[in-house]
Amino acid sequence: NFAKPSTTPKPQRPPAPTGPKPGDTRGIQAALARLTYLPGDAVNGVYDDRTKQAILAFQSWQGLGRDGLAGPQTTAALTTASAPTPKRSGPGRRVEINRARGVVLLVTDGTVTRTIHTSTGRGGDSTDVGTPPGRFSVYRKEQNSWSVPFRVYLPYAVYWDRGWALHGYSDVPNYPASHGCARLPLSEAPVVYAF
Repeated sequence: NFAKPSTTPKPQRPPAPTGPKPGDTRGIQAALARLTYLPGDAVNGVYDDRTKQAILAFQSWQGLGRDGLAGPQTTAALTTASAPTPKRSGPGRRVEINRARGVVLLVTDGTVTRTIHTSTGRGGDSTDVGTPPGRFSVYRKEQNSWSVPFRVYLPYAVYWDRGWALHGYSDVPNYPASHGCARLPLSEAPVVYAF
């Protein structure tokens, strides 16, 4: 049955991060905020899922091993890194999905304002296709979108092409894992949706 359930789902909570907590969580967060991986109000000294997802995005952009932990290599890279740059410049707002690096860039007037970890399409059989390349316009947004083929709610869905969307998901691994959409951490999906 592909019918939408009669009740709206309870909001999902981001998973608790696993692994050792960074030694200087507030300092790591401040560096991530300076480089656009976290908003300033997320610099709170708490190693939470949002911090882990920001570390994953940073590691992805820098070409480091992606584990979401601020080990010695990641911590050293934070001291010398620059903020990500968009593929295209120009006025206005847009979202760039960098499939190779596993990040979503929120771009305003040619400057990246946020960099967010994503997991895009893995390719494979007829239901598992890669995330399509190209330039698209958002044609629909839904806070609780029902996916008919996969029978699951997609929180904060922003559709750009034939049913593919940026959307929140509880599992955003450090490799392509979706059926073609760009999965976003639950803590960041409302940010992309509002943008």
